[in-house]
Amino acid sequence: MPHVRSIWNGAISFGLVSIPIKVVNATESHSISFRQVHLDDGGRIRYRKFCELEDREVTTGEIGKAYEDADGTLIPITDEELSALPIPTARTIEIVAFVPAERIDPLQMDTAYYLAANGVPATKPYVLLREALKRSQTVAVAKFALRGRERLGMLRVVDDVIAMHGLLWPDEIRSTEEVAPDASVTVRDKELDLADALMDTLGEVELTELHDDYREAVEELVAAKASGELPAAPPAGERVGGKVLDLMAALEKSVRAAKVSRGEEAGEETGEEAGARTGESAEVTPLPSRRSARTAPKEVGGKKSTSTARKTAAKKTVAKSTAKSTAKSTGQAAGKATATKSIAKKTAAKKTTAKKATGKKTAAKKATPRGRASA
Repeated sequence: MPHVRSIWNGAISFGLVSIPIKVVNATESHSISFRQVHLDDGGRIRYRKFCELEDREVTTGEIGKAYEDADGTLIPITDEELSALPIPTARTIEIVAFVPAERIDPLQMDTAYYLAANGVPATKPYVLLREALKRSQTVAVAKFALRGRERLGMLRVVDDVIAMHGLLWPDEIRSTEEVAPDASVTVRDKELDLADALMDTLGEVELTELHDDYREAVEELVAAKASGELPAAPPAGERVGGKVLDLMAALEKSVRAAKVSRGEEAGEETGEEAGARTGESAEVTPLPSRRSARTAPKEVGGKKSTSTARKTAAKKTVAKSTAKSTAKSTGQAAGKATATKSIAKKTAAKKTTAKKATGKKTAAKKATPRGRASA
């Protein structure tokens, strides 16, 4: 691999198959580093290595390793003694098992490396292992020695390359018992519903679109000071700090803000959101019919709430139904009055007894005012 310096040369032990490889770093750091300086004169601050017994600075060639015992005694250990230890992984990545990827706890993940085939003879067994990992949909658990100690690793396929993640040993993962929150805290379903709504609104993101805002701000600051300009004042942002907020209100505000940032309309507070915020059940209002919705007045000026529009449309529907019923009743009453008049006239024409005619005329007179009153 040109322009990439290998940090370790060895082989992958795959049963009786040996694959010569080179190990290169798969990641790189883009963080900005600073130098320590003397504030009075700007001079560089450097660390120098002194021998406590001779009280003098020593060179790198004069420095070795030693193990400090419990009582403070230093036991010298040489590099030759370490390399002579009977460890099969001294120059070999020894595969010990193949397991599903979900068996590996992400907490164990450490530094990532790319493994490159070292020479033409290594190409065929390298490709064989790569394709076997692809087809089995598993990862290889391996042991290897790097920088003076044996480590655990996981081999997986990235594009057409075998990558290796250094893994922490299981006993290097701390327990969560002292970190977990108080078990007595309960979360309501309505709070979870709002949290789900926020998660759905935020959606997914392309990781390649994310960038380091802090590093860019530091680079702009350095460039401004290097050119003799005054650094721009940072914009005043909303600071929360350790202030305890209303969880429901914060969730609702987050949902609306996320919708606005994605070009969606935040909308009015729904009954469900209001009920979730107040801890009460939300009231459901039935939707009006299409005819009443069409006859509803258009909005002028500011927006009207959804509930007000629905109530207005419902009132108009009731008013129309009442008017139709009144008109129908009036028509029926008028018809009855006309029929009564006709009967009275026919009875008078036949010259029946005056008593019967008088009674029917009286009934006709009584029926006529009722019809007029209804009209």
